[in-house]
Amino acid sequence: MTERYRLSKSRRWVVKVGTSLLTDVEHGLDQEAISDWVRQMASLRKQGFQLVLVSSGSIGEGVRRLGWQTRPRELHKLQAAAAVGQMSLVQSYESAFQQYNIVTAQVLLTHADLANRERYLNARSTLRELLKLGVVPIVNENDTVVNEEIRFGDNDTLGALVANLVEAEALILLTDQTGLYDSDPRKNPDAKLVSESAANDPSLMRSAGPPVGFGSGGMVTKVQAAQKAARSGASTVIAGGREKDVLIRLFQEEELGTILVPGSGRITARKQWLAGQLRGNGRLTLDDGAVKVLRESGKSLLPIGVREVKGEFGRGELVLCVDLLGNEVARGLVNYNAEQTRKIIGHSSDRIESILGFIGESELIHRDNIALT
Repeated sequence: MTERYRLSKSRRWVVKVGTSLLTDVEHGLDQEAISDWVRQMASLRKQGFQLVLVSSGSIGEGVRRLGWQTRPRELHKLQAAAAVGQMSLVQSYESAFQQYNIVTAQVLLTHADLANRERYLNARSTLRELLKLGVVPIVNENDTVVNEEIRFGDNDTLGALVANLVEAEALILLTDQTGLYDSDPRKNPDAKLVSESAANDPSLMRSAGPPVGFGSGGMVTKVQAAQKAARSGASTVIAGGREKDVLIRLFQEEELGTILVPGSGRITARKQWLAGQLRGNGRLTLDDGAVKVLRESGKSLLPIGVREVKGEFGRGELVLCVDLLGNEVARGLVNYNAEQTRKIIGHSSDRIESILGFIGESELIHRDNIALT
């Protein structure tokens, strides 16, 4: 079974539309293009598809409406532009979908929403319920309130994490390029389109170039997004959003753009969440024995295998696990806070009670709460 055929038989897509397709500083939102993508999505809906739309464009539209000539760098100005532009963006999609009697919902997310396990599950439940109700969720980063420390950084990353959230079978990244090339086509006229590749192929990062135009992403972020989406078994397609009927033609198995496919197997929803987190609250340095146990046996992390603790974290928070050279090995939810962890590392589990005066768990991190990275 070919990957293009699998794509045509899938029934849940996350479609991400980039800023460079949607807006420019002179004309703002491209209403005609929005109407056309919505027409295609409405057609897919008739085929039984469930769709989540991740849309950039709020900042770009806000910049235009505020009369600025260039995208600002200051965070507070970007937030102001997002607040202004989000109104137009959602209204445009809402009006376009209404023509097909499709109900939409606005969902604004920050990294903090997905970094906290409870909020992650709430977002997951909400999105799944909206899909069950036949609603098309329109997702964007909550640029108005998010700060630089906790930004996704680009909507390619957001699209991938949403694909993990709803367990989508495909992430469709619509861009102003026709796909991923083996070298920069703007500099090399002989560059060839990569039709299909494994998402984790290391050569892809060498082919990707820096961002261009009015957006914040680029091919690098799209490759990284494909790698994140692959963690939940989703294929990623990078295709030209200006191609006529691009979404319908992908459904019809036409070889448009680049398809990046996951490896075999899917990890559990809990481990998807762990692996997808952008930051940990602390760091544990493991000895070689503990690293081997995690990688080869898939067992829990015990206190005796930890050499050093850095950072401050509470019980149940995410920490990164690194080897003696500082290379990340895994990440997981820790059973003890930082102060308690510092006291018990290097000791066997049967000594936890005598050291702390109580015992919560015999493991520092249970195997069900560890995701290898």
